[in-house]
Amino acid sequence: MSNAFKEQLLKAGLADPKKLKAAKKQQHQARVQSGKNQKAVSETTLLAEQRRQEQVARDQALNREKQAQLHKKAIAAQVTQLITQNTIKASGDLAFNFTDGQVVKRLYVNNKLQSELTRGLLAVVRQGNQYVLVPASIAEKIAQRDADCIVVLHSRQEQDVAADDPYAAYQIPDDLMW
Repeated sequence: MSNAFKEQLLKAGLADPKKLKAAKKQQHQARVQSGKNQKAVSETTLLAEQRRQEQVARDQALNREKQAQLHKKAIAAQVTQLITQNTIKASGDLAFNFTDGQVVKRLYVNNKLQSELTRGLLAVVRQGNQYVLVPASIAEKIAQRDADCIVVLHSRQEQDVAADDPYAAYQIPDDLMW
């Protein structure tokens, strides 16, 4: 209350000095208390903001993880599709031995398929628990997506025969069986 208004109330007898003093004291206490509340409110606000930021960081990490899993699934689907669309049926009575890790595996193929495997025109690819043959160009596409699926892929070698090689007429076969 302004001083002029206080004086008018005192003169009119509507307010006594004790009530004015009490009102002034209450106003002062309210101002002091509001400052303390603001400080307490600011601390709780800071804590709430910090928790919200932590939650946002956790959500972003979960989203990145989900995106990585979706990307892996998409790549696995692409590899599966490439394999199923380009599988060459391995049939024959000639055993083609290869290693998968430290285990020796065997596929039965015919002479033509064995020749193509040794020259690098075909590759052996793992699909689940099975081994299938695919063309080398498809195997290279699969290797770009998931190199762990490729079991056997020989590099294509061109046979360079020296002009003065005395054994040029006697070539050693790639599929020599002992």
